Amino acid sequence: MNDTFYELAVIFFVYSFLAWMAETAVATFKEKDFKNRGFVSGPFCFIYGFTGVLLTVFLQELRTDTFFLFVGCTVIATAVEWYGGKLLARMKQKKWWDYSGKKWNFDGYICLQYSILWGLLGFFAVRYGNGLVLGLYELLPDTVAKMAVWCLLFFGWIDLAGTVLSVYHMEEKLPRLFGWNRRLQKWTYELTARLSGNIDKRFVRSYPSMLQAKEDASDEEKCSLVQLFWLFLIGAFLGDLVETVFCRITAGVWMSRSSLVWGPFSVVWGLAIALATALLYKDRDKQDHSIFWTGVFLGGAYEYICSVFTELCFGKVFWDYTDIPFNLGGRINLLYCFFWGIAAVVWIKTLYPHMARLIEALLKKTGWALTGMAVLFLAINLWVSALALVRYDTRADGKQAETKWEQAMDTHFDDARMERIYPNAISQ
Repeated sequence: MNDTFYELAVIFFVYSFLAWMAETAVATFKEKDFKNRGFVSGPFCFIYGFTGVLLTVFLQELRTDTFFLFVGCTVIATAVEWYGGKLLARMKQKKWWDYSGKKWNFDGYICLQYSILWGLLGFFAVRYGNGLVLGLYELLPDTVAKMAVWCLLFFGWIDLAGTVLSVYHMEEKLPRLFGWNRRLQKWTYELTARLSGNIDKRFVRSYPSMLQAKEDASDEEKCSLVQLFWLFLIGAFLGDLVETVFCRITAGVWMSRSSLVWGPFSVVWGLAIALATALLYKDRDKQDHSIFWTGVFLGGAYEYICSVFTELCFGKVFWDYTDIPFNLGGRINLLYCFFWGIAAVVWIKTLYPHMARLIEALLKKTGWALTGMAVLFLAINLWVSALALVRYDTRADGKQAETKWEQAMDTHFDDARMERIYPNAISQ
């Protein structure tokens, strides 16, 4: 978990480039014609690089555990592929890949055989690949290595931004940026045996499924950012309420389950509700068991990542399932993964339609006034909560308050108050 920014950036670009080579080679072999499988203009498949970084950061503690490392890589990589496919489809209302013709597929975005392949690739990347990549990186002079990373980040940003502009046909908004993207595209074409056509044509050639029927997305099924914000806020409140009652029933005590210093809000639940709605509601007509198993696997992966993220950022463990059977590192367990599945079905099938009508009525009556105040409150709440948690951790290490914000946190959020708000937080 101690990889530096530069090391993670190297892993991101190396795996993005290797994946681009592999995807392009396989597609070319299958179709007897050269195919660039990357989303962007340059020779990169960023979704692989992003997955490589996720696996490196969140599964490092499982590096010596063969079975659970493989399972973790399989679940997280599959989740990224599913979420990525959904998000890309929302961008243009088209599928960028389609596994509908393969056995054991779900929604056409993921299938069993590729999930196992991603698990194996992730396993070898975390167990062996990272060491090899970073070993070669460390052979470079420090200044040269860091300059190379920043150059890659610069060109990667230009490439991604230009591609998004092209997808949405917004080239006129930032012509200079798009010009840089076109030059990078031209260089890539020369590098890759002259790819023909512009970005849209390349997408169609590389992903024949885009020629097929568009995904049906009515206005009712589209969630605006405002709706997602309110879903996040309401979900955070309801999640805190459910967890508080659950603790009272199972443990016999009333216990704060909030993620924030002000108000009963669980950020983990809020994000889960917003993501589930944005990505699953269109599939509400699918059978319950399909949504249930999606919730089980993706909810488990989401909770595991949240656990590692909070530990890395704040030095605290906010939940520990080591006493519950079938747990993974104390971060997730099979029983609660089933709860995620049940929650997904109940929310998508039953609760969300009513909640959507409530939000619509709320917005009609209050407009932007109430939303603006809620956004401001939440932003301040998140910021103060993060500062309080960081200071809570450094205070536990014996560091004295030196800056004004540290002194303010010590005054308003001392150990006694923080222990009431986060009774399960354990220093690591």
